[in-house]
Amino acid sequence: MELPASLRQGVEALLEGTPVSTLREAGKILSARYRAEVRDGRLHMAGDRAVKAYLAQRLPATYAAVRAAMAAVAEAKGDMEPRTILDVGAGPGTALWAAADTWPSIQQAVLLEASAPARAVGERLAQGLALRCEWHAGDATLSLPAMAPADLVTACYLLDELAAAALPELAERLWALTAGTLLVVEPGTPAGWRRILDLRSRLIAAGGHVLAPCPHEAPCPLAAPDWCHFSRRVARSRLHRLAKEAEVPWEDEKFAYVAVSRHPADRRAARILAPPGTGSGKSALKLCQADGVAVEKLFTRRDAGAFRAARRADWGDAFDSSA
Repeated sequence: MELPASLRQGVEALLEGTPVSTLREAGKILSARYRAEVRDGRLHMAGDRAVKAYLAQRLPATYAAVRAAMAAVAEAKGDMEPRTILDVGAGPGTALWAAADTWPSIQQAVLLEASAPARAVGERLAQGLALRCEWHAGDATLSLPAMAPADLVTACYLLDELAAAALPELAERLWALTAGTLLVVEPGTPAGWRRILDLRSRLIAAGGHVLAPCPHEAPCPLAAPDWCHFSRRVARSRLHRLAKEAEVPWEDEKFAYVAVSRHPADRRAARILAPPGTGSGKSALKLCQADGVAVEKLFTRRDAGAFRAARRADWGDAFDSSA
């Protein structure tokens, strides 16, 4: 997956003239915070250098993860045509770009971000989008300002910045602001999955319907050391490779997510929870089913249509063996 051309060009213009050495050093600090998941209430992108490091090193992967999660939501709710989006902890607007690419119906966006440098960059990048954008200063670790509910509410890579005690109130407020669907994306680590599980249970208790990735509202069937997460391969630009001192022209971004709606999903297809296992004349899938059970299923040539569907399927896809 690659960034939209207009976003890529905007990022390149913003980073023009910035020494690669500066991006590398700031990127190391930023990456350490993401990996550590310290949840100390500090912003990942507090200064100009951190924002530029994010643009060079983290934006492509974050965009790819959020875009993949949105594609799953769009598949589960085929009639979904949001007109408004509220992005909490928006950073430079990564989720906004992914949403605009997924749902051309979006006409207006409200973006809440505590970091002034991230807001400034986001406002500049958003000039490349054909929709109305309002940017507001706001800290999700404190309280969200009074805002109108939106058709789509997003909070992506935000919970890992917050202290655990802040989650219950934040979950309640995000759901109150959700007129249609709430999407939350986190790093695909065991800790990120546990945060998603906590949020998921609170939203189901509040009357929400899970659109993705789960095909049910039952308790998660996975138990540690296993955890639910997905992966998206991201193409690296030349600047991306230089900033990360990487030789491989791609990277795999692991992420966890949950999308909860005021309305039930159109589909209740199983979800593929791991890379498919393939061999001569067979394909093995690990599936989370609509009955709330996780199973391993083996499909062979004797299964005809189901086997062909399994051979085409990938990690994270919805899977209906009867289709």
